[in-house]
Amino acid sequence: MKLTVIGTGYVGLVAGACFAETGNDVVCVDKDEAKIRLLRKGKMPIFEPGLEEVVRRNVADKRLTFTTQLPKAVRSASVIMIAVGTPQGEDGSADLQHVLGVAREIAKAMNGYKVIVDKSTVPVGTASRVREIIRRETTYPFSVVSNPEFLKQGGAVADFFKPDRVVIGAEDEKAAEVMRNLYSPFTRTGAPIMVMDCASAELSKYAANALLATKISFMNEIANICELFGADVDQVRHAVGSDHRIGPSFLFPGTGYGGSCFPKDVKAIIKFTADKGYDFRIVKAVDAVNHLQKSVLASKMEKHLGSLKGKMIAVWGLSFKPRTDDMREAPAVVLIERLLAAGARVQAFDPEAMPVAKQLFGNRIVLAPTSYKALEGADAMALVTEWNEFREPDFAKMRKAMKTPLIFDGRNIYTREAMRTHGFQYFSIGR
Repeated sequence: MKLTVIGTGYVGLVAGACFAETGNDVVCVDKDEAKIRLLRKGKMPIFEPGLEEVVRRNVADKRLTFTTQLPKAVRSASVIMIAVGTPQGEDGSADLQHVLGVAREIAKAMNGYKVIVDKSTVPVGTASRVREIIRRETTYPFSVVSNPEFLKQGGAVADFFKPDRVVIGAEDEKAAEVMRNLYSPFTRTGAPIMVMDCASAELSKYAANALLATKISFMNEIANICELFGADVDQVRHAVGSDHRIGPSFLFPGTGYGGSCFPKDVKAIIKFTADKGYDFRIVKAVDAVNHLQKSVLASKMEKHLGSLKGKMIAVWGLSFKPRTDDMREAPAVVLIERLLAAGARVQAFDPEAMPVAKQLFGNRIVLAPTSYKALEGADAMALVTEWNEFREPDFAKMRKAMKTPLIFDGRNIYTREAMRTHGFQYFSIGR
């Protein structure tokens, strides 16, 4: 099959590379010429485990190409996927200007029947808007499909190759059959391909992310309650997660969720349901809890250190989660900004997000070359992102480097018993 994927962010680049891996001829389009030049050289604009290998292999085999020429790419394909950004607007809504603009460009370039796929995360009703825009610009036949992605950053390639399910919103059987054929190599082990109307497909993505965000915020609330009563959130989490109706996933307390999906999608579903007159009270509370939770480590520091002015704080972990360099809505950003506002100095380290952090903070913080260098002379250390390399460090080396052996663990990756043994004063979440 001949595919064109418009947009080379997390979604578009992963989709294009993975579809090429199953033998399709894929053209990825982006208006950013510098990014296209980078991709043609086999270099990645993002960090995503396994992606570089897949891209390089398929570029070498000439199944995957990159271009800035959208009209030519549209004319060469039978399936066109829109995977451009839908940034959050000031009112919390998803900004659809890029999606709708691309739809218009596709329509003007069409030369025959096309299946046009909304791969970007878009509010309910977007497929109808895309369909209307294209209908006004062309007389060629076409179908519009909603095909939301359910990829985890840090595990996107694996998720694409082995999906839990594939959701397809299609209003005609011809388009549905094209999409079934496209995804059949990824569902041979029994993952369902669910064909439904476009509105239901669009809502499925938001419902899934809102529910996962709810589990996170709920458990963070439970962690805060545990601290009030002297309970241990890890014991509570195990007891609750053992119930098969609930399960153990997304029950880990921490410093709040971040990234490009949960924060934006939670705000978007609040906004587009409010536009229909519905007050989505549960999800509004989830958003409010998450906003407060991002300040939990700074509050603990202020409580135990008093004034932070002049204090040197080491920060381990800057990305919003491990296995990515993405710092969008990252709890570490909120923490660092609050520390700087209080007059503290910050030395930070992250295995992958240092270039992004440099763009965000400039010279306002010190970006250390190693995790241990970040600890030198520190009055306290805040662990914000649970990278694997932080789980079994050399505690003696840490203690020697720090001015004060004081750790604030925002992900509960250490035990209180081990911290006492190694001579650290230790504060975690919900314990």
